[in-house]
Amino acid sequence: MKLIVKRTLSGLVFVSVLIFSILFSKISFIIIFFISMLFCLYEFKKMIQLKSIFPYIIGILLFIFGNILNVEDVPARIIFEYVGVVLFLTIFITFASILFAKKEEVVSHLGKIFLTIIYIVVPFTLIVQIPFLNASFNYVNTTILGVFILIWTSDTFAFLVGKNLGKHKLLERISPNKTIEGFIGGMIFTFLASFILANQFKSLTLKQWIVIAGIVSIFGVLGDLIESMFKRQAGVKDSSNLIPGHGGFLDRFDSVIFAAPFIFIYLQLVH
Repeated sequence: MKLIVKRTLSGLVFVSVLIFSILFSKISFIIIFFISMLFCLYEFKKMIQLKSIFPYIIGILLFIFGNILNVEDVPARIIFEYVGVVLFLTIFITFASILFAKKEEVVSHLGKIFLTIIYIVVPFTLIVQIPFLNASFNYVNTTILGVFILIWTSDTFAFLVGKNLGKHKLLERISPNKTIEGFIGGMIFTFLASFILANQFKSLTLKQWIVIAGIVSIFGVLGDLIESMFKRQAGVKDSSNLIPGHGGFLDRFDSVIFAAPFIFIYLQLVH
């Protein structure tokens, strides 16, 4: 009973802080996701046993340069200058970091740094771009809020349907509790939620919400499975215990960080 209460309360606090930061302002939204990225970096580095500060340095640089156009009214014409600087600094710092690695660990060290950047830093940088992907490039909070509602719908109903109706394992060697029935149930309810969002959040059309629901249903589950694979290899149940009853930040963001790049690409194509 205590565990259920703890899990419920911590879950409510987590969701409330996230929703508040999204709705309050673009600055609070960017800040909360910057902090979340740092926590996820800490958890993932620990999980893959990467003892290096360079993912933090690269992550901070990428996140700041990647979002400076959203924070300040910087002319869009100089975006390529920022992109060039970011790419140069990322490559330079990553390869310079091998000077601090043991000779026999150079390849493994570089591989872990690149994996951390691709798996954690890039998705968080793109997540923060999603509410700005519109004709006016203004911050539209309902877009990113809708994405999280779809993620939560998919996760919740996949669990409920899988627990009550699940008989066929989805990928047992990685995640024994996930079932095909749960996956299909989560997808159905996510599509239903997209119709509701289209009526309430006019930032995107019905067709766009349906496509995003499809992306969330497929790639969100893949993100969950990929994190489960990392945890299984690391021999841990949760990425950390920072969120009581829910594990770590990476456990809460695993679905969205894998779906976000595909949502970003889709919204770039339609705007």
